[in-house]
Amino acid sequence: MSSKKSESTSTIGDELDEWFVPHPEVKIELESICRLHSILPEELFYKWESYTIRMGQERTILDVPTVREFKNELQETVEREARTKSHMRSADRRGAYATPRNAAKGGDVFSMLDGITPVQQSSSVGNKRKSDFKTPSISKSSKAHTTSSPSDGRSLPTPTEQAGNQSVSFAARQNPGQIIETLNGHLDIHDPPIAPHPEPRVKLTANTDLKKFRYRPMAMHLSEASEVLDDRIDEFQSLIQSHHGLDDSAFGNAAAQNTNEIVAVGRIASDSPEGKLNAASIVFETSRRTGAGLRVPLKVESVSYQFFPGQIVAVRGINASGEFFSVSEVLDVPLLAPAASQPSTLETFNERLGATEEGDYRVSSKTLNIIVASGPYTADDNLAFEPLQALCQKAEETYADMLILTGPLFDTEHPLLASGDFDLPDDCNIEPDRATLADAFRVLIAKPLQALAQAVPSITIVCIPSTRDLMNKHVSWPQDNLPGKKLGLPKQAKMVSNPVTVSINETVVAISAQDILYELRREEVVVGKPKESNMLARLPRHVIQQRHFFPLYPPVERAILPKTGTEEGIATGTPIDASYLKLGEWLEARPDMLIQPSALPQFAKVVENVLVINPGPLSKRKGAGTYAQLTIYPRKLSDEERSKGALVGHKLFERARVDVVRI
Repeated sequence: MSSKKSESTSTIGDELDEWFVPHPEVKIELESICRLHSILPEELFYKWESYTIRMGQERTILDVPTVREFKNELQETVEREARTKSHMRSADRRGAYATPRNAAKGGDVFSMLDGITPVQQSSSVGNKRKSDFKTPSISKSSKAHTTSSPSDGRSLPTPTEQAGNQSVSFAARQNPGQIIETLNGHLDIHDPPIAPHPEPRVKLTANTDLKKFRYRPMAMHLSEASEVLDDRIDEFQSLIQSHHGLDDSAFGNAAAQNTNEIVAVGRIASDSPEGKLNAASIVFETSRRTGAGLRVPLKVESVSYQFFPGQIVAVRGINASGEFFSVSEVLDVPLLAPAASQPSTLETFNERLGATEEGDYRVSSKTLNIIVASGPYTADDNLAFEPLQALCQKAEETYADMLILTGPLFDTEHPLLASGDFDLPDDCNIEPDRATLADAFRVLIAKPLQALAQAVPSITIVCIPSTRDLMNKHVSWPQDNLPGKKLGLPKQAKMVSNPVTVSINETVVAISAQDILYELRREEVVVGKPKESNMLARLPRHVIQQRHFFPLYPPVERAILPKTGTEEGIATGTPIDASYLKLGEWLEARPDMLIQPSALPQFAKVVENVLVINPGPLSKRKGAGTYAQLTIYPRKLSDEERSKGALVGHKLFERARVDVVRI
């Protein structure tokens, strides 16, 4: 018995080392939590992720005191759920013998005479019912907290604050301007000029047809959606056949019984619509052309690979019994060719930066200065948007060439915006009774961007919406751009779709505001030993290999996503319009840079020669966040590249420095 217990403890310890890499003392506390609540280390890691996102990364360092606070919160949650279930059971027992409510009021027992005979009701009862069913306002709920400080109408006391764990004010944030991660640190950071550039040094070109995103949302037809999903499987089969040099006879139907080894291309799915995908629940979905759309279970014990729902894979194996397909090999999916340009085009952009001589390619003042930030842009307890103002100040001080802002700008998950109970600043000259959300956007967000555009006229501002943006009537993903003129944004602000692929001079940049990395983290199944042990490098590789901004299908359920600060607490999630999923595909070339905001820890990495950046949110729910600052050096051409005149790769990952900075 003791040997089994020690074996179990060692197994838990090994898994904790894999998920957390904890200090020995922290590991003891984590093992205690696993045994106390009978949960696996993987599930504990998900709970810890949710706790970290809710509390803010600065407040949740993996040390003994924080883990003990985390343990106490888990215990309180379990006790609260137990009390709720107990209360519901007692209510059910009482309700089984209770008299129907109409009988107590003098009406008939089963409401058979409702609408036939008049029912007399006193005014006091009527007033009480109106009061009971009225939506409580924030001002009323705040009256119950007489010990709290007076509110100015733009602050909302959260339950955590009322318990004494208040948000850190933006002015009191720790280590503003601290660089917490650097990529290509051997390159010097951008040296700003003494005055703004007289002309924009950035030429912005959209590589995406923005007009196609103006489709009518919430009008999806199942037949159209199934055709889009089918076509994707067939397209990948053609790519894999060409890449591996396979004959038509090598392919077959994985769902049909066959004693010969075949290659099949299809989509990964789960055998159950509920629960997380695991190695035992993987099924292989064929297209209607290759397998009549049938599904067959996959046996993947003999391979080492990572799977997730919606992933297109090519598998080699046998279906000898007709009941399952046994996989012996997973074939590689070919990558898109890297982005490339003519040498003359690169020289033109180098001249725009002032790099005309040999030594100019190593001078930090001849570089592009790009700032990337992701929403939310203010904390949950106010609408002051102080992080956004500080970011605009930073862009003004460094005379940034470009500011990229990904949504949400005006967040539907913000408690004050969700309730609608907030006041605009006194100096905005807008009557409160006539104020609209567009007015609030112009005052709170457009105003600091206009000030930045006036201070740095040569700047280019790119705004990418999110499905959480209040100001975008396009609620589904892929998503149309924000209405720039209506929102009072400056002429330097360019509104683009979500997702979008743009060219910044020669650099091809792919941007999506939808958090695919977090959802992939929830759904990924690792079979065997992965080639890439680093999760933050492995997840973007899925996006690059699948050639799609959102290869996961179906998306993660909203209830599983991190809780929000609103009254309901349920995240917006990913409202996908499957009929238009093709708008999220990478069609022509592999981008030089992928900007992918995520709730996962911020990072900057090179994956498959693509510079992948997660700047992190500019503002967390209870504290300040981070942003990314890029210093891009000119692309130096060799004499051989000039003489040949052929397309040359951009090699951005070698000449770009990325700093992830605390705001």
